[in-house]
Amino acid sequence: MYDAILAFLTAFTLTYFAIPSIIHIAITKNLCDQPGERRSHTAATPSLGGIAIFAGVIFSIILWTPFYAFGDLQYILCAFIILFLIGAKDDIAPIAPRKKLIGQILAAGILVFKSNVKLTSLYGIMGIGDLPEIASVLLSIFTILVIVNAFNLIDGINGLSGSIGTLISVTLGTWFLLMQRIELAIVAYALSGSIIAFLKYNFTPAKIFMGDTGSLLIGLTCSILTIEFIELHKEMPLSPYAFNAVPAVAFGILILPLFDTLRVFIMRALKGKSPLEPDRTHIHHLLLDYGLTHMQATALLVVVNVLFIILVIVFQGLGSLNLMLVVLGLAVILSTILFRLVSRKNLGKSGS
Repeated sequence: MYDAILAFLTAFTLTYFAIPSIIHIAITKNLCDQPGERRSHTAATPSLGGIAIFAGVIFSIILWTPFYAFGDLQYILCAFIILFLIGAKDDIAPIAPRKKLIGQILAAGILVFKSNVKLTSLYGIMGIGDLPEIASVLLSIFTILVIVNAFNLIDGINGLSGSIGTLISVTLGTWFLLMQRIELAIVAYALSGSIIAFLKYNFTPAKIFMGDTGSLLIGLTCSILTIEFIELHKEMPLSPYAFNAVPAVAFGILILPLFDTLRVFIMRALKGKSPLEPDRTHIHHLLLDYGLTHMQATALLVVVNVLFIILVIVFQGLGSLNLMLVVLGLAVILSTILFRLVSRKNLGKSGS
């Protein structure tokens, strides 16, 4: 437990003191994110905060992880470095989505084939238990890609991606502590420490953004923690801390990034647009359009995510498929209400 706390403090301290220097360099070299039609900010803002997050996470993990208990750590660090390089390049000089996807697939492949970060069962969803090897590999890579890009997509307003990343990493990290998987708890708490330090500079008025470097790292780390969270239930099914309906519980913990990504992709497809074509239809954009500030929208979405976590824990006895349908149905209802409120407000403005 003490190693996890030290990992948190180390990551927090390094990131906290690194960011001012990064802000200074970014402004001096004009490495800033400019305001635009789809942007939610009005002033040029440095977008290299992810470098400080990466430095804090990597340094803390290497310093405090007991390597004898985490033999696959070297491959996880390799995956981190790949996404760091992709994110840093994109934050400085944007690269094509295809190239970013190739890098993400490479990082996911390293995790699946070398670190064995892999989903091997659906726990009875639609009658499916253990998965064949090829299905396990494909599902695992797909899951990693979805979570990575989900965090990248919700990084649209101040504090949101970082706050949700902190909530998820602390939730899963605490569970790993209870399960005495200290190596995974260290990864989770190192991430949360770095993000919390970053958020001090990212809350409105934001002095810096995390950029793709930060959001991709948060997504990749949360994907690893989520898959390990699900898989550990096969090893310790009788633990007092084990959950029923663990896939649905994991879905509930990550509800905001996963549902928002699913929702936006479906809406774009229905309009005949590419799912990867950016727009202003994310839930956080709707909240801004309704009149909330960045911080109000972020706080509301974090609270909603917390409520979903409580929901899946309380109702885990429903079973994986039923609970997942309940969570998805409730998310659809809430987003539909929000969409109609925004539409009604816009009609009122146009009418006046």
